[in-house]
Amino acid sequence: MAFGKRSVTSSATLPSPAPAAAPKPAAPAPAAPAAPVKPRAPEPAPVAAAKLKTPEVKPEPVRKVNQHSDQYYATKTTIFNALIDTIDLSQLAQLDTESAREEIRDIVVEIISIKNVVMSISEQEYLLDDICNDVLGYGPLEPLLARDDIADIMVNGADTTYIEVNGKIERTNIRFRDNAQLMNICQRIVSQVGRRVDESSPICDARLLDGSRVNVIAPPLAIDGPTLTIRKFKKDKLKLDDLVRFGSISEAGAEILRIIGHSRCNVLISGGTGSGKTTLLNCLTGFIEPGERVITCEDSAELQLQQPHVVRLETRPPNIEGSGEVTMRELVKNCLRMRPERIIVGEVRGPEAFDLLQAMNTGHDGSMGTLHANSPREALSRVESMITMGGFSLPAKTIREMIVGSIDVVVQASRLRDGSRRIMCITEVLGLEGDTIVLQDILKYEIDGEDENGKITGRHRGMGIGRPRFWERASYYNLERELAAALDEVNGG
Repeated sequence: MAFGKRSVTSSATLPSPAPAAAPKPAAPAPAAPAAPVKPRAPEPAPVAAAKLKTPEVKPEPVRKVNQHSDQYYATKTTIFNALIDTIDLSQLAQLDTESAREEIRDIVVEIISIKNVVMSISEQEYLLDDICNDVLGYGPLEPLLARDDIADIMVNGADTTYIEVNGKIERTNIRFRDNAQLMNICQRIVSQVGRRVDESSPICDARLLDGSRVNVIAPPLAIDGPTLTIRKFKKDKLKLDDLVRFGSISEAGAEILRIIGHSRCNVLISGGTGSGKTTLLNCLTGFIEPGERVITCEDSAELQLQQPHVVRLETRPPNIEGSGEVTMRELVKNCLRMRPERIIVGEVRGPEAFDLLQAMNTGHDGSMGTLHANSPREALSRVESMITMGGFSLPAKTIREMIVGSIDVVVQASRLRDGSRRIMCITEVLGLEGDTIVLQDILKYEIDGEDENGKITGRHRGMGIGRPRFWERASYYNLERELAAALDEVNGG
């Protein structure tokens, strides 16, 4: 019984804490709202986790320029090495290009038969061309240079090559055997225009025979191997009518540009990288009269004027001893002694801006140049800053007066986000009010939106200007009627 009592008491004591514990949860019952608050606090956590997952790195799409496998490249390397061991490069250098190609093809065919390489006829033919290009030409770049739809070729080391097509950058499967082959091709390109690139001179601007612009930066400055950038130009040079067809400018706007070119206005073409400044400059020079003496000054000669009386000048970098450099400013200054009627500077980027303005202001009407800027006002500010950086201790107002007295028209070009290129505005320089240069837009491109394909739509609209400042100049060349008709058309649109 005592044992039973103990069990009873113990059983009684066991439930007794239970009721005591029961009120405790009941007492915090008012705090029950706090319980749902706890889950609310961590609620943002899954959202944050979801946000972290969104920027997934997708594999970069690769445009296949050729369909070659890794086995093809391994076979090509083997045969190329055997060719180098067999051929006498000194004797090959004495042959013309066609004879050298035939000699290389014969030796490669013999090597293929000796090594019992199994290849289809088409693969073997491609291999022969490929190896000939490696020895005599530009190697893997040859198929890219042959295409007219590629605007830029960007090689970031031996294994990575990008191209720009229709304003969009794409990666390709083009690759080089190694960085040594890429460096060899870079040296072959720059040596054709008397320049060099190596460890002691790792940066070089050059050009191809067709005028395409080339930039090379080599190790040790380029960490991942030689970096080669080629700005290609179309074989068929674009004209202003082509820009109208592409929608870069309206017909009436093109007529205004034609009158500006004919009436010998001093023109500055402004725009960002790849906006088509050089193309537009080439188009405007098409309206220069055949009898005028034109002198062009460029870092690397890429302008291709169609006039018969053209003198092309190109800067020169310093030699290995650091002497012999000829700068753009020296070229522009020398132009003034060559009896030019128009001076065209491929790109204004330094103190030569002062000499170009001096030329524009001293009887060389119709001179032109390009520079990097995002708007006409920024373009004029850049000209002012370039003159200041050149060490000319002139008051700001004096420089602006020189700009106003020299430049008549600023044409702004731009590449839009869909890859298309547009002439955004034609702006004339009116004068100076106080310390501020007064500009006046004659024509402007206004974006309306985009179509279902993501292409930007818009129109070139006139700003209601009926008599621009260069009206008298157009009248001097009997072009006032055409100018009035073009202005009526753009303003009516």
